[in-house]
Order: sequence, then structure tokens, then C-alpha cells
Amino acid sequence: MRVKIIPALSDNYMYLLVDEASKQAAVVDPVEPDKVLKSVKEEGVQLTTILTTHHHWDHAGGNQDLVSKVEQKLVVYGGDDRIGALTNKIKHGDQFKLGSLDIECLFTPCHTAGHICFHVKGEGTEPSVVFTGDTLFVAGCGKFFEGSPLQMYAALVEILSKLSPDTKVFCGHEYTVNNLKFAKHVEPQNQDIREKLDWATAMRNKDIPTVPSTIGDELKCNPFMRVSVGSVQEHVGQSDPVATMGSLRQAKDHFKA
Repeated sequence: MRVKIIPALSDNYMYLLVDEASKQAAVVDPVEPDKVLKSVKEEGVQLTTILTTHHHWDHAGGNQDLVSKVEQKLVVYGGDDRIGALTNKIKHGDQFKLGSLDIECLFTPCHTAGHICFHVKGEGTEPSVVFTGDTLFVAGCGKFFEGSPLQMYAALVEILSKLSPDTKVFCGHEYTVNNLKFAKHVEPQNQDIREKLDWATAMRNKDIPTVPSTIGDELKCNPFMRVSVGSVQEHVGQSDPVATMGSLRQAKDHFKA
């Protein structure tokens, strides 16, 4: 399994997921189709599939154009009828294959009502990967446009945090430095956050992506995955994890780095 990061727009990430055995490929959230097709050609792979995390234009807006530019029929997966060119509507727990790769759909509504994360397992002992769209960012999470704190708690804590700690996290945007500044504000004594902020700042100064993260790293540094931790609850004056999630999101929405 190989994942190629394809930057798009101002801070989006598209991803080309390649099954090395079959040379079949899927693209995640192809908002800029021409960049996708250039990468497909460079990698020498056959694009068969579009994985759409949610319907927002900066993720699904290129679907129709990409489908029209590819000769063979593309299968377009997503969890929301608002997704362009959708051929296969999916729900939590659905599974399908890309060559030898196993892809599991994780329903994570909140940012949008139909948001899906895609968990991909290869063969052997290599770590799995998860494409989290705008649900889980490095050290952050998406705004609750169509959902509640309880839904984001379910997505981050009850679903994503249960994946193996070495699972690689590929998210939808490069928001890492600002997210870590907020995380440091929430937990100023957290050494893992301080170190990751220094690292992320250095990476972005070189224009290098800060993805992938790992689930293990997120459990150390992401306040939205740490809503059961005392220091995070104390920061927002809550004692319940779901209430902490809601208060944290409100605080982040008004945070000035």
C-alpha cells in the first residue's frame, strides 16, 4: 500500500491510494482533477475509485469533472446523497476492496451529516491508514456544522481512537500548526504537544506536509481526543467528556493563535 499526498487549493489534501499488487488506485476527495490525473500518470497506476469523505465543494467538487475525464467508469463511494457523481452510497461498517486492500467505512457524522472516514488495511504487518476528511485533523477536529458534541465524541473517541495506535492518519486540511497552538493553550504543560508544535512549525517553514499523523500521536496531542483527561476538562470547566467536547469546540472557534 502506498499513499501519495496531493496538495490542492490553499490548504486541502487529496490522496492517491495505490495497491502495489494490482496497481489499482483510488483518489480521496479529488477537488482538482487535473492534478489527480497527473499523479496517476506519474505513478503508472489505473484509477478505478473515488473515495469521498463528505459533500463540501472543496472535497467533492471535482468528482463530476474527474469522472468525465476518465475513459473507464469510476466507482464513486460516499455517505451522502449530496456528493456529486455518487455511484455507491455507503454506511458504517460497509467493506469493499481495492485490489488486495481492504477498505472499511466508518460513519462519523458531525461536520456534515453524511461524513465517512475510510480505514484501509493492506497485507502483512504494515500499519493501516485512515482518511479522516474534516472529522479528525492533526491535533484538531472539524467544526460541528451539521452535528452535536455527542456525535463528534462518538466519532473521535468511540470509533477512531479504537483503531491501532500505529494507524496512519491522513486528514483533509493542513491546519496542524494552528491546531497545536490551541492544544498548547489547553494543556500548556503537555510536553508531547510542545515538541510536536516545534516539529510542525519547522515542517511548514519548509513547505512540507505534516501528514500523516498516527492515532497514537493524536491520543497524546489532540485535545478533542483527550476530552476524558483531567487537564483538558479543567481548562473548560467541565467534568463530563461530551460537555468538554462542546466547550472545547466553542473555545477553538474563538481562539486567536
